[in-house]
Amino acid sequence: MRKAYHTRRDFLQLLSASVITASGFPKKLLSFPVAGEKKFVPVMVTPFTASSQIDFDALSKLIDFYFAAGAKGFFANCLSSEMYALNADERIALARHVVKRVNGKVSVVASGSFGNTTKEQAEFTKKMYDTGVNAVILISSHFADKDDSDDILIRNFEKFFSATGNIPVGTYECPSPYKRILTPVVFKYLLSTNRLIYHKDTTLSVEKVKEKIELAKNTKLEIYDAHTPNAMYSLQAGAKGISAIAGNFYPEIYAWLCENVNKTEKQDDVKWIQSEITRLDPVISDGYSMSAKYFLHKRGVPIAPICRTNKNSLTSSQVQKLDELYRLVKTWHERLGIKIPV
Repeated sequence: MRKAYHTRRDFLQLLSASVITASGFPKKLLSFPVAGEKKFVPVMVTPFTASSQIDFDALSKLIDFYFAAGAKGFFANCLSSEMYALNADERIALARHVVKRVNGKVSVVASGSFGNTTKEQAEFTKKMYDTGVNAVILISSHFADKDDSDDILIRNFEKFFSATGNIPVGTYECPSPYKRILTPVVFKYLLSTNRLIYHKDTTLSVEKVKEKIELAKNTKLEIYDAHTPNAMYSLQAGAKGISAIAGNFYPEIYAWLCENVNKTEKQDDVKWIQSEITRLDPVISDGYSMSAKYFLHKRGVPIAPICRTNKNSLTSSQVQKLDELYRLVKTWHERLGIKIPV
């Protein structure tokens, strides 16, 4: 796997429609029923057993935890899921399990643009869509090399779209294999296909998020910001929701923010909690995703601190900071009137 470039961690440490599935069967897409509703969509971690196999029992309990915290969608098989450390069968099994457990209550999306050729990417996308996910997420850097122009990127997208029928898709500016930010030119092209329903933005720039929000007006695309320091600002600018890694630590905070961000009477609390989650964001990024699994275990989720991509144990300093954060989050819940789910 190639090296990741310009990651968010680097920064911190400085639809209702009938479609046809790939196998030819009709499938009803979930709609988002509340106009203007903001949504927290977790970027899910993958629990592993002591033998480093996917722990599906723990995964079910993790999904229940997200639901209890107020999640209104799920992003499975993402970078937080350690997707590059999963084989093809595991990626499919993971998505299928999430879809089954969610059972149509909310939408589920999962990354699927894996393969060394357009044909391989298209075939795996079809397999991923047949798990029952509502959209298959395309990693922007899977479709062009780092130094390739936008013209090459668009041509590769065109080839992919022509090979995947009407499968609804989303885009994700994943930091690995390298971070490929979608320029306005590419973004306009993707919108013109009428296939795009989800975008996870990792630009770290509120202004660039706003630009995409403006371009996506009057389309079915929903934009989710991945950068915690942007949360309040992006939501108030029109982003549909938040998909930040800190949602694996205190998901109910993001659910609360999504629900209250535009309420006049809640603005003091909104600004306060935004400053708090921004201030503490470097703590959760240090040692991620091992830090997330440690924290989830403290929250009561039966998930072991086992990772495939980060096998280093947390240092005593990292543990101390996470324990302090755990105690602090309780005070956040108290001030905001949040009932702790676990």
